[in-house]
Amino acid sequence: MATTSRRLTARTRRLDPADPRHDRPLLDLLPGGMSLSWVREGQGLVGWGCAARLDTSGADRFTDADAWWRQLCGHIDVDDAVGLPGCGPVAFTSLAFADRPGDSVLVLPEVITGERDGVRWITTIGDAPEPDLEPVRQPGTVSYSDGRLSSTAYRQAVTEAVRLMRESGGELRKVVLAHDLVANTSEPLDERFLLHNLAARYANCWTFAVDGLVGATPELLLERRGYEVRSRVLAGTAWPHPGRTDDEIAAELLDSAKNRSEHAYAAESLAEKLRPFCSELSVPTSPSVLRLRNVLHLATDVEGKLADTPDGSGLLHLAEAVHPTAAVGGTPTEDAVPLISELEGMDRGRYAGPVGWIDGAGNGELGIALRCGQIEQQSTAGAGSGGARGGRVRLFAGGGIVPDSEPDLEVAEVEAKLLPVREALEGVR
Repeated sequence: MATTSRRLTARTRRLDPADPRHDRPLLDLLPGGMSLSWVREGQGLVGWGCAARLDTSGADRFTDADAWWRQLCGHIDVDDAVGLPGCGPVAFTSLAFADRPGDSVLVLPEVITGERDGVRWITTIGDAPEPDLEPVRQPGTVSYSDGRLSSTAYRQAVTEAVRLMRESGGELRKVVLAHDLVANTSEPLDERFLLHNLAARYANCWTFAVDGLVGATPELLLERRGYEVRSRVLAGTAWPHPGRTDDEIAAELLDSAKNRSEHAYAAESLAEKLRPFCSELSVPTSPSVLRLRNVLHLATDVEGKLADTPDGSGLLHLAEAVHPTAAVGGTPTEDAVPLISELEGMDRGRYAGPVGWIDGAGNGELGIALRCGQIEQQSTAGAGSGGARGGRVRLFAGGGIVPDSEPDLEVAEVEAKLLPVREALEGVR
């Protein structure tokens, strides 16, 4: 786990209102190439370039990431004239769901532009060059093929999970299973095309991009701001049906014993793992309904105050303690997670793992990487061959399986959850 021995300088300044970058949407500031993003309702952070990077894997990925970031920050001279969370050096990170292989990444960009509470700023690391703002490219024609777990295989996995839970006598209460789908584009995929379309459709989600993983997640694993910590837990899902209003579907979701039970497992799991770090922790007794374009979720916002000093409860350390929650793992988590690998038979990669950012003071936001796609291939045919150019993206969606789950409904749910990225790829209005 190597880091730089040379000293870097992070310089943060407010953007002047006369600067043309001051009022443009953050996503519009991204140049071509690898994008870094964490944006919700127009606020957040975007970055580009790479001043430093860590690739790590395995069960120690959280510890390695935390140690690397602390060491790197020790080699950065900070000149911060703004002083808000997200100013100074910021690493964008995406961590794997499972321990094996557990491939994970942290990236310190050369340039970070952020906005919070009406303040717009820019941070440069070293002598970052001015970016070349290339036009956003269209992906061309989009076609689909089975991923590593087809819809038919997913249905079989759900059926087997239900059988195992029923035979466990109540010991195994929930397993979260995922399904993947491969999208092929006739032109190389511009990450910004996905980001713009996702942000336009799901403004109340966190639109993210880290090392080719692009998505819009409604679920906040952890936010840390000084001593304050919060989380948004989602579990229990319904989706639009012809002839039913959103209000009717929301009422049915709140009245569903199956969905309420599934949600309770997730909220209790998060609270149980976070409580040892907190002097105060508030967990609402009843969930609310989060309404998105394609689905409705039961939601619980958990808020707490850290008992230790901020340095003693760093965001990555807290994330290691709470990941995976029952929302993406199952209940009991220690029994469900090994079963996920067995039933899915695939590596989720960084899907359903923590994704977001952390600054030099330990503040940051980590969501759960849901409703996303991993860009796996950008290819160009040989010069003069006349062959096709294209890209390949692996899309993911999943759902919580409980003993009374119906496999056909679970398949329909993951298909509904795949819609955000599919529509963003296809440019559906």
